[in-house]
Amino acid sequence: MDSRQSLKSVTSTLCLLWCICATFVVVSNSELQRFIEPAKSDGSVSFIVIGDWGRRGSFNQSIVAYQMGKVGEKIGLDFVVSTGDNFYDNGLFNEHDPNFVQSFSNIYTAPSLQKQWYSVLGNHDYRGDAEAQLSSVLREIDSRWICLRSFVVDAELVEMFFVDTTPFVKEYYTEADGHTYDWRAVPSRNSYVKSLLRDLQVSLKSSKARWKIVVGHHAMRSIGHHGNTIELNEELLPILKEYGVDLYMNGHDHCLQHISDEDSPIQFLTSGAGSKAWRGDVNPVTNNPKSVNFYYDGQGFMSARFTHSDAEIVYYNVFGEVLHKWVTSKQLLHSDV
Repeated sequence: MDSRQSLKSVTSTLCLLWCICATFVVVSNSELQRFIEPAKSDGSVSFIVIGDWGRRGSFNQSIVAYQMGKVGEKIGLDFVVSTGDNFYDNGLFNEHDPNFVQSFSNIYTAPSLQKQWYSVLGNHDYRGDAEAQLSSVLREIDSRWICLRSFVVDAELVEMFFVDTTPFVKEYYTEADGHTYDWRAVPSRNSYVKSLLRDLQVSLKSSKARWKIVVGHHAMRSIGHHGNTIELNEELLPILKEYGVDLYMNGHDHCLQHISDEDSPIQFLTSGAGSKAWRGDVNPVTNNPKSVNFYYDGQGFMSARFTHSDAEIVYYNVFGEVLHKWVTSKQLLHSDV
């Protein structure tokens, strides 16, 4: 090989290495996919949060849906948030599974609920064909349905960061308890979680939203059946604190909860009572009782309304009765006026 060939070979190798490194940099610093939800003319944003619901209308799912429709009309609903475990018992079998229509399209029929539904996957969803819920085929069946593993909903003054929390939980890999999980997109738990956290940090860092909300299926703080999720507290919570996240919303425990963090302003809001609830299944020793603002072990859902200065969270039972209301304000800065 002469000097020209040798130089050409070295140059090609360096170019290849540069391309690989450049690709790695782009991937490792990418933002999550975004969906835009314009705020209303008065600048407010309103949505409903529901979790653990898809049971073909049984366990009062249909009654909860009816009350959601009434509240949605009252608050001027912009969209719906689903905190996962969308279809029981084991997610969807495939993208043509009739459970999708039977548990979603045929249940949430109120005019006010004909808005986009933004959904994350829960552990029960991973027990079926997880890819099916992400498929565009479902959006052709019902255009309201948007489900990704992790993504961002940008509602101007509110940004919501949806996080795929099931791969965080180590026991699903080691103690599956007879269940089969669809890990096709998660060949390595550690690599998947690290990449997701990296992308979340990039998205949070670039956010200029007045209110920042993170949504996941599993609870960080809970006095319900499952209790706290250790992995989320260790790996995800520090990022929420670093980037000034206001609220963490989740499902998983079949109840309604509002718990405050003890050393940050973050509020933990559970809405996982869309159908089957766990009456009396309470474990109060997992949290400081002083930080538990509200707990209800029956069926229901949560609404949220945000303005530039205020946030209002309301919990409802299966009869549409208000169980708990929490209001907070952010001081208007000179630059905000």
